[in-house]
Amino acid sequence: MRRSVALLLFPEVEVLDFAGPFEVFSVTDELSDHTAFAVSIVASTPTVKARNGLRVVADHTLESCPHADILIVPGGFGTRALLQQPDILAWVRTRATAAERVMSVCTGSLVLAKAGLLDGLRVTTHHQVLPMLTELAPRSTVDPTRRFHDNGHILTAAGISAGIDCSLHLVGQLLGKDTAAKTAAYMEYEVHPGS
Repeated sequence: MRRSVALLLFPEVEVLDFAGPFEVFSVTDELSDHTAFAVSIVASTPTVKARNGLRVVADHTLESCPHADILIVPGGFGTRALLQQPDILAWVRTRATAAERVMSVCTGSLVLAKAGLLDGLRVTTHHQVLPMLTELAPRSTVDPTRRFHDNGHILTAAGISAGIDCSLHLVGQLLGKDTAAKTAAYMEYEVHPGS
């Protein structure tokens, strides 16, 4: 079964936060003869201006986005604005409930926390915003000692490049460690010890 992967983008999203997972799931799909993952970009506007000016064209709006088996919420400075947008938080909450897996990268965890999705979980985020995550998710255990935490349904990755490690981990969980290793080798990416 080819799983659908939706990456939620927004203004000032950190580029590697979404580009890293995009590459992992897309390369895995390519190496699997396009039977593994269908990856799409979702945003509230047709185009998004990411951090440092990169413009990205969305595949779907929030309204037109089909079911996502895997929902990925990247981070970046733009997450601060999302915390004040009840419609986005409601969309994330609804889509997360229907998804097989939900993953945040970097400060995307703040969005999951504000949407009420991290209660009782062991979580992480970018090292500079650990206190903010602790404040937004008081019923969670914020643990910065690992690059990511897998709670089954919800995974949280630390800052920026940790999203690649978490994505490869998720590929390994869903399709086997050999598939994840093949993807990492193709990307010439050295998985961090302990990931």
